[in-house]
Amino acid sequence: MSKRKQSEGCRPMLRRTFLFLTGIALARVVADYFAIAQNRDSFLTLAGQVWQKSLAFLSKIHSNQTPPPLPNNPIVKSGKTNQPLPSNPTLPNNPIVKSGKTNQPLPSNPIVKAPENSPTAQPSQPQIIKRSAKQAKPVQLSSKNVAGASFYLTTIDLADPETYITIGLANNADFANTSKVTRGDEPFENMVARYRAAVVANGTFFGKDEQKSVLGNMVAAGKFLKYSRWENYGTTLGIKAGNQLEMVTARIEGKPDWSQHWFSLTCGPRLVKGGKVWLSPLSEGFKDSHVLGVGSRTAIGFPASRDKLFLVTFFDSLSLEAEAKVMQAIGCFEAMNLDGGASVGLAHQGQILLPAGRNLTNVLVVYDREYPAPTQLKQSWERFQKGSRPTPDKSVFFD
Repeated sequence: MSKRKQSEGCRPMLRRTFLFLTGIALARVVADYFAIAQNRDSFLTLAGQVWQKSLAFLSKIHSNQTPPPLPNNPIVKSGKTNQPLPSNPTLPNNPIVKSGKTNQPLPSNPIVKAPENSPTAQPSQPQIIKRSAKQAKPVQLSSKNVAGASFYLTTIDLADPETYITIGLANNADFANTSKVTRGDEPFENMVARYRAAVVANGTFFGKDEQKSVLGNMVAAGKFLKYSRWENYGTTLGIKAGNQLEMVTARIEGKPDWSQHWFSLTCGPRLVKGGKVWLSPLSEGFKDSHVLGVGSRTAIGFPASRDKLFLVTFFDSLSLEAEAKVMQAIGCFEAMNLDGGASVGLAHQGQILLPAGRNLTNVLVVYDREYPAPTQLKQSWERFQKGSRPTPDKSVFFD
């Protein structure tokens, strides 16, 4: 065989050997890189952002860059009667707010303007929000349209001495569903009728199996409704002593101290952090396509002043990125996503505005001076301010 042919025969083998050795070297570099937890988190954050932007782009193409129309006269199931909702995102025919001996209609279609001062320029230090002896406004509910999205905005003034937020469980259970103990689920309208609150809305995620386990630790009225010391998931909204609000993403900022919460709900993903859109659902532990994709949404957040909560119930399906931009636009300094899809439900002063499409295991319950909180809830708040703190019941929480 000629030297030329021998040389040509060696080249493919040398190429394959070179590629093989290069592959091994790259594999070792990648392995070393991902061996560091911070690098893994950074990669997941970047992948999540790319995924969200892709979904938002596809959603915009699908909708032809115009917001989808509001549902046309959806039926509200409440008791034995069916009441149609308006085809526009307004409150039903001037619902009446009962206040003493006078009846005052809620404003129709108020206009939302972007805050003049960007929330990013405001301080983020925890503040003690004292309940004013002078009564503030009760829970306010209005319909709005921001950035092409239509929604109900519930404003919860934490400075009002008669405003309280808590968690209601299906079938009036004492503890939330777990993999070991469950009280199942319940129709949304039944829970609305039982709690008789100013506002009742869907809460956090729960499993689809028979146990219908609630996800995330949960505290209400200074008592653990669910607890696991291994909890390391999603984002937590907590109310601490002195009405201090905090929002903590466990895998990014460390676990919150649930024992310091009078009220605590874990859900997610995080939408706004420090006044800026912040999305990293994969790093928070979210993998369900129903959460990551485009769907019905509910969100909760608070402004830099930390003196109120904004509960937003969307009419339209939208991506996490679009949801986050709306929460930022209405003035949220911190915000997170709540359960969505068929779980979305909202009732105001006993009237169901948006019926949940399935039974629920937990709901957010808000009381004000028009729809006062139970005495036990008020007493638990006073005890908490005096130093009482929640402790997991060992007879219930095994881990």
